[in-house]
Amino acid sequence: MCGIVGVAMAPGSTGLDLEAAVRRLHHRGPDDHGLWQDDGAQLGFARLSIIDLSPAGHQPMESPDARYVITFNGEVYNFPALRKELEHAGETFRGHSDTEVLLRLYMRLGLEGCLGKLRGMFAFAVWDRQERRLSMARDRLGVKPLVYAETPKGVLFASEIQGLFALDPALSREPDVGAIDHYLTLQYIPAPLSGFRAIRKLPPAHAMTVREGRVERVFRYWDIDPDQRSLMSFDEACEALREQVLEATRLRLVSDVPLGAFLSGGIDSSITVAAMARLGASPLKTFSIGFDDEKFNELPYAREVARHLNTDHQEMMVHADAVSVMPQMIDHMGEPMADSSVMPTYYVSRFARSQVTVALTGDGGDEAFAGYRRFYQMRRMETLARLGVIPLWRGLRRLTVALEDRAHPDRPPRRFPATRADQMLTMDGIARYKHVLAFFTDEDKEALLTPAFREQRGSSDPGEYLKRQFERRGAKAGGDIVNRYLNLDMTTYLPEDILFKVDIASMATSLECRSPFLDHKLIEFAATLPGRYKLSAGGRHKHILKEAFRDWLPQGFMDRPKQGFSVPLARWLREDLGDMMRDTLVSRQTLAPWFHQTTVTRQVEEHLSGRGSHSNRLWALFVLAMWVERFKVPL
Repeated sequence: MCGIVGVAMAPGSTGLDLEAAVRRLHHRGPDDHGLWQDDGAQLGFARLSIIDLSPAGHQPMESPDARYVITFNGEVYNFPALRKELEHAGETFRGHSDTEVLLRLYMRLGLEGCLGKLRGMFAFAVWDRQERRLSMARDRLGVKPLVYAETPKGVLFASEIQGLFALDPALSREPDVGAIDHYLTLQYIPAPLSGFRAIRKLPPAHAMTVREGRVERVFRYWDIDPDQRSLMSFDEACEALREQVLEATRLRLVSDVPLGAFLSGGIDSSITVAAMARLGASPLKTFSIGFDDEKFNELPYAREVARHLNTDHQEMMVHADAVSVMPQMIDHMGEPMADSSVMPTYYVSRFARSQVTVALTGDGGDEAFAGYRRFYQMRRMETLARLGVIPLWRGLRRLTVALEDRAHPDRPPRRFPATRADQMLTMDGIARYKHVLAFFTDEDKEALLTPAFREQRGSSDPGEYLKRQFERRGAKAGGDIVNRYLNLDMTTYLPEDILFKVDIASMATSLECRSPFLDHKLIEFAATLPGRYKLSAGGRHKHILKEAFRDWLPQGFMDRPKQGFSVPLARWLREDLGDMMRDTLVSRQTLAPWFHQTTVTRQVEEHLSGRGSHSNRLWALFVLAMWVERFKVPL
């Protein structure tokens, strides 16, 4: 796990500040660094040593014939098997790193042939000195990030946006207002967009080539096949799932440095730790954090699992220093991302890094096996729509709200539509999905945005982005409703929010995170299973996970309510971050060119005084304002 940076230079351009860029990514790779350049390219590397700690694993790495040079971030989990194949084909190796295996594979098979063989998480760049072509790729699920900028000097790339600005301080910081519009709805900016007009993100499962300092080709090399459907019974699928999880976990236990696991107390991380225990991982170190607010404290559940599995368990109560941590997170993210769970992810990563260099996680379980309530909501809405009874349901809900008001005259009256679920009854298709997850609904945004912002965002439409992803392969009308929305989450929320957050928060502490649930073979298998296996007819989320692994964990553990990995955000914004938020959003009026200041000020004051609760929306605005200030973004 590392940080990579470089440039494929345009003809006649001069070298950029590669050394400064590598230094800026030092947190991603504190163990070693490397610089390589010729008259067409510069490649840089900051190394976190995991496999082959010797100098033989140093990067950038040249091929034996010196034609190819690679800089590589990530892990190829099946590299021992690939190495054997290559040795049988006549290759000899000087070290035992996965980087060397990847480079030799690229030499023999080329970019597309090589990608089809890899099982892992990665972002890499290979410079071909003979063809003077740079090839780059990102793993199938989007675990590892890769950002780039096409400029008159050439195509710059890096693991983090701040690496690009270190490489070329003159790179434009003009914001992409259309991307910011997506952020207000989704809490993240989807690839290929970024917060900056000059910077793009290579999407998951994509590769690109660069020649003469210009992007030559960008293409998708992998996708979930929507036509593959399993004929397994539920019991057979449970057995196959157990084997898939064990295999994916086994591959992720290969490490030349100490390894442990996050244990949040949730189902996915608990299954991961249980799989590690069954595979004989020893010592099995687990790490948990908690908060002094019981609504956000899962330590008792994590402790229960740790005792059951006999792990070497470590736990810590977090007393957040959010004032100092949040600016660091903004710097590392490089763009606004409003998922507040980046904070606990950072804290547990820092805690684990004090003892291990690699931690296994449960990321991906919710998106592959229907862990969120929105999957139930979308299945219910689409079922009602197919039956043609939405008008009847809407009428029943209107009556229910009126009866509830009459039954509770002591509370403020509600009007239909009283909830987001009610509001979804007036919408069609993907608009329902967008509405159920929106931080700022369309109505919220229109009341907040200034005319200047509306003009600058142009034709931006987060709904169209979601619709394009939804209508890709696997989203045919009439298909399995649950699987259609799982596939949507797999290509949007999972890489753009969850995996981005985990990469940034963990690598800020020089910790590598690996998740068996992100194994693409496991994802492909899960996609073949009927939606009802994952979300039961009665609305039980992650049904097959809970049944397949019930005997691996304490009795009754699978039936507790989902809690989620979150922070006491409303309190933090009133206490720890209250003064900082008021200074940023009210005193300095950082976002006034984009948002009506009177509305922002009112929401801040209502929240700080306790007269109202606007925590999610204020957090999104606060993060955006900090990004604007720290990156000197011109509004």
